[in-house]
Amino acid sequence: MDGFVSQLPALLGVVVGALATGLATFLSTRSQWKRGQVVRWDERRLEAYSEFSQVLKEIQAVSLNILAAAAGDRFRSGLDKAEALPRLADADIRHTLVWEKLLLLGDATTVAAAQEWREAVWRLEHRARGVEDTPEPLPELIQQTNTGRDRFYHAARRGLGVSGGSVAQSDRLVRRDAVGLA
Repeated sequence: MDGFVSQLPALLGVVVGALATGLATFLSTRSQWKRGQVVRWDERRLEAYSEFSQVLKEIQAVSLNILAAAAGDRFRSGLDKAEALPRLADADIRHTLVWEKLLLLGDATTVAAAQEWREAVWRLEHRARGVEDTPEPLPELIQQTNTGRDRFYHAARRGLGVSGGSVAQSDRLVRRDAVGLA
């Protein structure tokens, strides 16, 4: 019995060491898995934000080109409404699909900012299609879309942890876009 008792501290040391090693390995593996999941979801979120912004910007650009052609804007290459409407229809379908991805993956602040930009672009698109004549002057509609875009990018960058300061474009773009479209 004396032999067993004398070996007990060493035996307990081995057991405690094994348990500590097992726990440390478990916690490390769990931490790595969680980090991997965060990176994975951030990549998917970035993809959703990027797809959404590209298709919404396409709708905005095509709409502005239709309006430019109607206004005789010599600074922007205008699109004939008949040739542009199929592009808008195609972009609208893609927009609907990427909107669902954004709703699924986006944080609440970014989704709210996306909705604001989306509604501003809809008003501009409706003006271009001739579906609805909004009471706002065209430069104001353009400013709303550009401001909505800036807010979306700000929220998306913050949600993704992207640093580097502001990438706001609305002040610069409104001066450029309003030329000849008033």
